[in-house]
Amino acid sequence: MCGILAVLGCTDNSQAKRSRVIELSRRLKHRGPDWSGLHCHGDCYLAHQRLAIVDPASGDQPLYNQDKTVVVTVNGEIYNHKELRAQLKSHTFRTGSDCEVIAHLYEEHGEDFVDMLDGMFSFVLLDTREKSFIAARDAIGITPLYIGWGLDGSVWFASEMKALSDDCERFMSFLPGHIYSSKQGALRRWYNPPWFSEQIPSSPYDPLALRKAFEKAVVKRLMTDVPFGVLLSGGLDSSLVAAVASRHLADSEAAQQWGSQLHTFCIGLKGSPDLRAAREVADYLRTRHHEFYFTVQEGIDALEEVIYHIETYDVTTVRASTPMFLMSRKIKSLGVKMVISGEGSDEIFGGYLYFHKAPNKEEFHQETCRKIKALHLYDCLRANKSTSAWGVEARVPFLDKEFINIAMSIDPEWKMIRPDLGRIEKWVLRNAFDDEKNPYLPKHILYRQKEQFSDGVGYSWIDGLKDHANKQVTDAMLMNASFIYPENTPTTKEAYYYRTIFEKFFPKNSARSTVPGGPSVACSTAKAVEWDAAWSKNLDPSGRAALGVHTAAYEETADTKAASQNNGAPQKPQGTLEKTATVA
Repeated sequence: MCGILAVLGCTDNSQAKRSRVIELSRRLKHRGPDWSGLHCHGDCYLAHQRLAIVDPASGDQPLYNQDKTVVVTVNGEIYNHKELRAQLKSHTFRTGSDCEVIAHLYEEHGEDFVDMLDGMFSFVLLDTREKSFIAARDAIGITPLYIGWGLDGSVWFASEMKALSDDCERFMSFLPGHIYSSKQGALRRWYNPPWFSEQIPSSPYDPLALRKAFEKAVVKRLMTDVPFGVLLSGGLDSSLVAAVASRHLADSEAAQQWGSQLHTFCIGLKGSPDLRAAREVADYLRTRHHEFYFTVQEGIDALEEVIYHIETYDVTTVRASTPMFLMSRKIKSLGVKMVISGEGSDEIFGGYLYFHKAPNKEEFHQETCRKIKALHLYDCLRANKSTSAWGVEARVPFLDKEFINIAMSIDPEWKMIRPDLGRIEKWVLRNAFDDEKNPYLPKHILYRQKEQFSDGVGYSWIDGLKDHANKQVTDAMLMNASFIYPENTPTTKEAYYYRTIFEKFFPKNSARSTVPGGPSVACSTAKAVEWDAAWSKNLDPSGRAALGVHTAAYEETADTKAASQNNGAPQKPQGTLEKTATVA
């Protein structure tokens, strides 16, 4: 990941203003420690902090078209840049950077080129000929971007809030899948997939098509000129990423530089569920596995730094970001600059435990749509900012545009959790990789029930956070929380504690408004309560509190005993790779 900052249309173009832009851009240096650049043109400034992943030698930014009349600063990766270059035969490229195609595509197609990009990105492009600019963010919001406005009429864009919060009168999160054009002075949505309208899809489930799409998504993300690895918790999603990456690594360009053995990384308290499961998967896949440990106290000591970097006070996000933040520092110390991670699967396939209560396929599908649209506020934010804090880039194949379109076109009847048919959560994904002849994973790993990251690193982690917050926040403080924090009022001492830290770094109203309504409760959302009123009693976002769904559903029932006798997996119902003709 890189860090971008753009100030456009400011009234001050003095040396002092240039120095201020440089100073603010340095707040993003953790995102791009390898080089920095600044382009000034009249009343416009485009700054860049680079993390060199592709073409480290010549890909410094800002980037330009052939005559340097189009300038672009980009945070992200364009996986189809070679195909796009082939279509731009009349253009001369200066670097081997994957992001340089953006300037040339704009020159060729105008503002309507963004959907041609396959990747994760946020960029600002300045057209000096027309004295206009555009800014855009990728389809799901994998890369962060904020937009702000100054009193002098200037428009600001930055990868993180900290680079514009002091100088903008108002700012907000830039919406994923949108483009801002100075010609129109407004945001418009460029990403319009069929599923976005939440119409219920009806395509039959094709496990082989789903498998091939995911494998393609992982292979794309092996594009790198620097050392890399996979974040492996031992759960389904990260294990599938590691399994596919290890199969295809030998044939990738990366293997020519860094070898064909995949590196995997896991963190947890000693004895945690994730460490045990990840070690088992790593041994099965024969990866070069790295285990990192942290203590509850080390995590607590890092909280202020974590909240400064992730720029949110959301409870679930803070809990999960802290071990990821600590792990990223260890990963960077090994010389690794890019990792592949498993975010997004639970939103696409309804993997959260409250989906057990979905009353019908229509509501199931609509909830998955809502979760995907909110990813930029939660898991994408966590994965990006926790790793970028130490100059590490996180890539997420489950959020590949092509894969999402295929997965979200499946009739949601197939995604419904049906214990009577042996279908646990994310069964369509598990089944797609259940290959008897050439197994990707052992059965009991392939059918392992979800463990939230903040739980999987060690159950005492959350308990330790709560105990610490209880010591910092009094009953009187929480009782009067609505007066101190009338917007998104914290309802627990833990939430109150995180909010006080956030407010210290980001005191403006605009800053607190970038965080969605109060502490997110992954297993007690409004939809979960609507589906089953009993879930309203669960105020904690930990997956452990899933009211009889977690563990009991698949680890303590007769169904589980039967599964264990079948090498750890439920009996395969109709609709597997061998029999997919009808929807049960």
